[in-house]
Parts: sequence; C-alpha cells; structure tokens
Amino acid sequence: MREITVGILGVGRIGKLHADNLISLPGIRLKSVADPYLEPDEWSSRGIEWAREPERLIDDSDIEAVLICSPTPTHAELIEAAARAGKHIFCEKPIALDPERVRSTLEVAAETGVKLQIGFNRRFDPTFAKLRQAVVEGEIGDVHLVKIVARDPEPPPIDYVTSSGGMFLDMTIHDFDMVRFLSGSEVEEVQAFGAVLVDPAIGEAGDVDTAVVVLKLANGALASIENSRRAVFGYDQRIEVFGSKGGIEALNESPRQIQGRTRKGVRSENPHYFFLERYHQAYVAELEEFFSSIRDDREPAVGGRDGLIPLLIGLAATTSMRENRPVRVEMPTP
Repeated sequence: MREITVGILGVGRIGKLHADNLISLPGIRLKSVADPYLEPDEWSSRGIEWAREPERLIDDSDIEAVLICSPTPTHAELIEAAARAGKHIFCEKPIALDPERVRSTLEVAAETGVKLQIGFNRRFDPTFAKLRQAVVEGEIGDVHLVKIVARDPEPPPIDYVTSSGGMFLDMTIHDFDMVRFLSGSEVEEVQAFGAVLVDPAIGEAGDVDTAVVVLKLANGALASIENSRRAVFGYDQRIEVFGSKGGIEALNESPRQIQGRTRKGVRSENPHYFFLERYHQAYVAELEEFFSSIRDDREPAVGGRDGLIPLLIGLAATTSMRENRPVRVEMPTP
C-alpha cells in the first residue's frame, strides 16, 4: 500500500479526532498540523510537526493531502490555497455559507485536478449504509417516505450560533444530505417551521432551536426532518425509510446495546451522548474512502457538488421558515 503523507489545518475538537484516526490508519503518515491556537507540546510529544500558520503546511512538498478542520469562514480560502498547491483535500462541511463562494471554490478545485471530499460522515455510518443498501437493492420497493429525527443533547455555545449560519446550515445540513443519500433523489421543494423552545438566547441571536422540515423530492417521495438542540436523554439519531414493499428503520445506538427486562418493565440505556461517540466508525470510514480515492485516482464518494446542494436546501429552508411559505430548491447543473 502506497503511503500518503497528510497534514491537518485546524486541530480543535474535530481536528483532534481526525488526527487520532489518521495515526491508526495503515499507509497514512500524519506529518504536521497547523492551528493558531494549538498547544505545541501536545503535538511535539507525539512526533508530529506543528505550525501556527497554514501556509507552512500547504507549502510543504512532502504533504500530499490535507484535512481542513478549521472554522467555517476559513474553509473556502484554504481549499483554494491547498488546491493550487496540488494537495488533495478533505474538508469538513460546509465549504462556505454563500453559494457563489462555494461555486468559485469548486471551480478552483476542478481546474487543479485535485480530489475534494466533503465531510458528510453519516453516509459512512454502518447502520445508515444498510438503509441505503436496502433502497438500492429494492428491498422496500419504491421510496415513499423518509423520516429523520436528529436531536442534540444540548445547545452549542451562543458564539457558535451567531457564526454558524443558523440551525439549518450547521445542524440540519447533515439531514438534508441524508435525505438525498437514502432516497437517491434530489429535493425540489421545502417547507420549514422553527421555534425557540430550548434557550431564549438562541432566539436573541436570531436562530431557532426546534424545527420541522418537510421536503418534496423529484421522484415523488416525501421526507420529514425533526430537529431539536436539546434531548435530555442523549444524542437522538433515528431514520426510517418507508416504501411500496415495506420499511426499514435505524434506531438509536447506546454504548453497550443492552436491555433489561423485569416485572417492572423493560429498560434500555440512553443513546450515546454526542456525535463523537455515535459516529466514531463513520469518521474512520470516510477517511478510508478519501485515501482510497487518491490511491485509485477516482472521484471521492462525497464530492464538491454534494457540499453545495445541502447548502442550497438549507438556505431554501431558512427562507421558508422566515417567510412562512414553501420554497423551491434550484439545483446546480451536474
């Protein structure tokens, strides 16, 4: 297996997770990380080079691929710089909050010929992948309904809320991608409803913390997404796909997957606390796909267009909620 030398731009919570996973992957060498706020000793002690300026990593000729895990406002600029330096790129979602900025960034990546994968990790979750397989193999027939429940255990910090683009662009965007992935169809129209029921500060910041989105798909199917910023029992992640021959459902996963039964009733453990625990396998699998696309010289499974479309759906949902009307989603040309 050919070794690929990698660098990470941004080593906050998700960057550190990817670093740990990279170190365990065969055929991958994590050479360096860059982040203006990193702790040098943390990386030096692991034999990993560090820098505060991303340019030092991007200009390193030994590095073949980079992972961009920095704050959202930096993604587009770093993608373009890395692409022009000939680096293959894995970038956490979203590419940017402005569709035109995303389009110009994708043009740069296409012109340079580098691989670009966007971090919609839930596609690589083993349980959700089985739902997609059931659809592809015709097990449930024609898809009629997709139902997604996605609730976080607690709200994010308010400073994150004010810079994230809103609930539909930082949280529901994953669910928009899953609707496309599971149904095999594009979204034509959305109707979104939102409320502030968890934390008044979120409303004061101009966002919502509770939402329901209904989507019409090009293949005639319907989808619904239910979100909340706070589920007191843990990370609530459930999906059902219903079709002409039946349905298939992914339930919550718990740390030990055990269930107690007594005369007093049946009791299960709470779900995993949050996304780092729930989607651990998915984070590893998405990186394996990225490096496989480099070695095989093919397009990644989740490319730049897959980064643009959920953003367009999210913006349409935001408009729908604010104007209390259904909004059509204008899909980009293939």
